[in-house]
Amino acid sequence: MLSEPRAGRLAAWGNALLAGLVSPDDAVLAIVGEDAVHRVEGLPGDSAPVGLTLALGRLRTLGVTGLRLALPAPGHPLGLSGPPEFNARALDAEQAVVCYGAAFGLVPEVYEAGPEGDVHVEVVWHVLPVREAPPADVPSLGEAERELAEALREATELLTRLDVAGSGPVAEAAIDAYRARAERGREVLAPGYPPRAVRVLELAQRVGTLIVVATESGHGGAVSASEMGARREALRPVERTARRAQVAAYNSVVEERERGVR
Repeated sequence: MLSEPRAGRLAAWGNALLAGLVSPDDAVLAIVGEDAVHRVEGLPGDSAPVGLTLALGRLRTLGVTGLRLALPAPGHPLGLSGPPEFNARALDAEQAVVCYGAAFGLVPEVYEAGPEGDVHVEVVWHVLPVREAPPADVPSLGEAERELAEALREATELLTRLDVAGSGPVAEAAIDAYRARAERGREVLAPGYPPRAVRVLELAQRVGTLIVVATESGHGGAVSASEMGARREALRPVERTARRAQVAAYNSVVEERERGVR
């Protein structure tokens, strides 16, 4: 939850490009981020992978008018609509982009090479057919914001009860990482997104940070295996809520456009 999913960057900046709010060069620069290069494989009419700039233009000509994020997890096909083959690939990658306006989806495959500290990362986006249907379990921004506020209270109370919130340097590092991430958070969502979407995404990241604190900061007050299991079980619905809100934030511009068409 602390790191922005690559599929989120593709959806956000792809939507800005499709809306004419950013240039192709700026969109691709934001999508690639710190990676070395992104390519797209499986576009209709292309037998070999193509660059991201060409691919985004090709998707537009194929009828794509928007991009949605999916963040599936085992037992929770969040943002997916099928078919099973696409869902399975997306679940394996733990993320995907689903096109709006044409029945395509994109799943990233990441290749890394090089020593620690100097890793060369290349990403290949695989284009696959998808089912044209509403995405699974994605709330509205308003629903996501209300759910997150409650989840944040529950997570904070749980960590306090388990004596995790101040449990040493790992917890402090996680909190510092969130604060540094939040400083950049207003640039995560591309031009064209409403302020409420930015607010929901930042709150989702904050909840995600608390989950990291609970799962990676040592035992805290939970000293037995059963107590550790109880902690993980208690945080499961909180993590699910944070993922749902993250998808709602990235998908908000497409959802607004779809409601306008109707």
